[in-house]
Amino acid sequence: MIDRAGSAITDWLASAHGVPAQARREFDVGIALVPTGTKFDAIRLPADVVHAAAGSNDPDAVAVFLAEVLEDGAVIHDAYGVGVWYYALVPLGTHAAWLVPGVECLEPGTWLGVPRVDLTARPGPYWALPPSTVGSVCSARGVADLAALGQARLRQTPPAERTP
Repeated sequence: MIDRAGSAITDWLASAHGVPAQARREFDVGIALVPTGTKFDAIRLPADVVHAAAGSNDPDAVAVFLAEVLEDGAVIHDAYGVGVWYYALVPLGTHAAWLVPGVECLEPGTWLGVPRVDLTARPGPYWALPPSTVGSVCSARGVADLAALGQARLRQTPPAERTP
């Protein structure tokens, strides 16, 4: 059951869609496809970079790490399809200035699978760091710092010792 705050967050996320009512219906079954570049941008982080930065691939440890370094942001974990990714929601307009090598800020208009606000565990895409308020986005600088830390740790760790 989604409380009043969760309902307001859902409305905010749905408002990024050209037809918010459609996004709300999609949230009713779990995941809504929402375009980036209207209410927020999204940075796609490879899971190995996030796990290296966090020092763990345990979902609970990663969630604690993300909450510490990205504070009031929101991060989606998606382990389905090709690859395993984390998507950090960041302020609108981040795409125009994003220059971090190896980490993509999605083009405005890219459709992103956004979980219902109460989906915080597998199966399926879920919030590794759920939005806490309407407009919850990560600092682009914080995401860049996280990526730099993870990439540096990966360079120092032999491939055979990396966690999946």
